[in-house]
Amino acid sequence: MGSQEVSSTVDWQGKHVTVAGLGVSGIPAARALHERGALVTVVNDGDDERARAQAAELEALGITVRLGDGATLPPSTELVVTAPGWQPDKPLFLAAAEAGVPVWGDVELAWRLRGDDGRAPAPWLAVTGTNGKTTTVRMLASILEAAGLRTAAVGNIGVSLLDAVLGETEYDVLAVELSSYQLHWAPSLRAHSAAVLNLAPDHLDWHGSMAAYAADKGRVYEGNTVACVYNAADPATEDLVREADVEEGCRAIGFTLGAPGPSQLGVVDGILVDRAFVANRQKQAQELAEVTDVNPPAPHNIANALAAAALARAFGVEPAAVRDGLRAFRPDAHRIEHVADVGEVAYVDDSKATNTHATEASLAAYDSIVWIAGGLAKGATFDELVTGAAKRLRGVVLIGADRALIHEALTRHAPEVPVVDLDRTDTGAMSEAVARAAGLARPGDTVLLAPACASMDMFTNYNKRGEAFADAVRARADESA
Repeated sequence: MGSQEVSSTVDWQGKHVTVAGLGVSGIPAARALHERGALVTVVNDGDDERARAQAAELEALGITVRLGDGATLPPSTELVVTAPGWQPDKPLFLAAAEAGVPVWGDVELAWRLRGDDGRAPAPWLAVTGTNGKTTTVRMLASILEAAGLRTAAVGNIGVSLLDAVLGETEYDVLAVELSSYQLHWAPSLRAHSAAVLNLAPDHLDWHGSMAAYAADKGRVYEGNTVACVYNAADPATEDLVREADVEEGCRAIGFTLGAPGPSQLGVVDGILVDRAFVANRQKQAQELAEVTDVNPPAPHNIANALAAAALARAFGVEPAAVRDGLRAFRPDAHRIEHVADVGEVAYVDDSKATNTHATEASLAAYDSIVWIAGGLAKGATFDELVTGAAKRLRGVVLIGADRALIHEALTRHAPEVPVVDLDRTDTGAMSEAVARAAGLARPGDTVLLAPACASMDMFTNYNKRGEAFADAVRARADESA
């Protein structure tokens, strides 16, 4: 069966399905299955006011909901559909495995349901990786739109895939962000083309090991029909392509920040060029866009743009649409976002840099930096990060619960760099952090919030952390005006 044919249909009438978890994926899954005649039971660990309100809405439709008990497999269950974040070692899944009951994620369910209304299903261009997924998917959607295609950025980006495949809009193609969690529970997914942007240790508590994490990322390549896009600077991504079982004729396409070889996209003299989807890739290259068309033109963001361009070109998009789509793209907030210049010092918010891999890319984008870092380390170590960035650091301001881990790495590998250690974890600490960073900065420097840590010790999420930084910077700008 070809990658873009409709997956084998399921007779849902009277089928006992357990949906694990209320929320962004669980509620649409429960509704969709109920509408198709399945006997749905939703189980949820939490039993708070919000969960009870959600449960009441589902129960009014005739869906059974069990709150406060997500561990027990309901009798007669024939299929479990899980929210992506539920860990594989939960008792519910162990019981399902023992009973021979399959477990799907919301992505798998969306894949199985696409086209069940008789419409031709839209092909999926899929993106995964440790960092850069959301930006790349949104760049890809912008390029596809510039080509005149009906598309949407969906999946882990926050837009339900179920809503996309079951909604009224008929898409030509979907730009799909997929997390390692989602891929773990999506055994039959077969994309038109897919990219793994990079691989670095992350979510190892969930996956159990780096090998298992990488294997789940690599699932995105299974059954690809046209292109498996990999990062030439990250050999682990190319290894995943080699291991994938793809359809005959599917090609390995690399992207690089250097001059590209045949079957690669890369950069030559400030120009993004394509030596993969041209008539004579041994001797010819196609100009796609200028580096200055990428916003912002930081090295890791240029890599994101090349990956997006590779997927678009795999789908047949013309070069002019790549350029126009990249020019039209605007990054989400808190991703290398320039907030203001104050006293000839640039202030940049990259609160989304919640792990060392993302922060490494962020630090590489600037020459002289006062770095604001810290938060919840999630088991990370910082020696390699500090070693690579030491020559760029004018100074460091540390905040958050696990700041000592970064301080220790700085002491070992950058002892000459001045460090301000703020012994506070209240939300007001950010204002002091910005003030102390300003005191360390010199004209031409960049004060960079790239925490390398999660935010929940001090803030609700990385968005709130970034907003606190931006508010503090704007207050300083107002004072100096």
